[in-house]
Amino acid sequence: MALEEYRRKRDFTKSPEPPGTVGGRKGRARFFCVQKHLASHLHYDFRLEHDGVLLSWAVPKGPSLDPKTRRLAMHVEDHPIEYGEFEGVIPEGYGAGIVMLWDRGTWTPEVDDVDAALKKGDLKFTLDGYKLKGSWVLVRTGGRYAAARGGNPDRTWLLIKHRDEWAGDVDITEFAPNSVRSGGDFEDILAAKTPDVWRSNRPAKGGGTGEMLAKIIERAAAMRHDDAGGRKAASKARAPKTRAAKKAKSVRTRKK
Repeated sequence: MALEEYRRKRDFTKSPEPPGTVGGRKGRARFFCVQKHLASHLHYDFRLEHDGVLLSWAVPKGPSLDPKTRRLAMHVEDHPIEYGEFEGVIPEGYGAGIVMLWDRGTWTPEVDDVDAALKKGDLKFTLDGYKLKGSWVLVRTGGRYAAARGGNPDRTWLLIKHRDEWAGDVDITEFAPNSVRSGGDFEDILAAKTPDVWRSNRPAKGGGTGEMLAKIIERAAAMRHDDAGGRKAASKARAPKTRAAKKAKSVRTRKK
């Protein structure tokens, strides 16, 4: 089954991720998305809809608009179509961390046979997203990068932007860091859920990623606290008016 590996890795009684089913979206353009994922390490999950699932690659440094820059893209398990709209907090288990819907849109193959291109290791395509547009290619490296890491050579690809009107030297991950779904950053997503979800056993503890996560948790907790304080203050402000209104109504009733 196309999603067997995806489901094997997850406990859906603890994760808000969708179990999903294999199924295309008939009559619609092919969907693509990029999810910014702060887990044990920050990375970007690049996904293309094909044959009822989302083909997926983990891109550690995120997409680059510069054709001279080749981004490592590790091929991972297929994901369900429903995952393309997922944004939220994975409290524990596989992929524990914060997932942001960083970009989404449609994609068009620049080849006649997608399966043949994937088998060959050279998939050219056009993206039409909020942030990523124009012509791109995914190229399997033939094991040069994977061998250096002791990994599976079939998993190791490069994501490269082709030269066109949408190419440039702007760092798109820095220029447009926030969610296309909520407009927020990681702390906004976490604040909307449960900022103290990782009192212990944080997905990332040490290094730059651990420091980033600690700051995000701190800011999310502060945002949640400020929001709660604002609601409490607003409630208090309404309370006297409510009591005054009840008293006035009582006086009017006695006069009658």
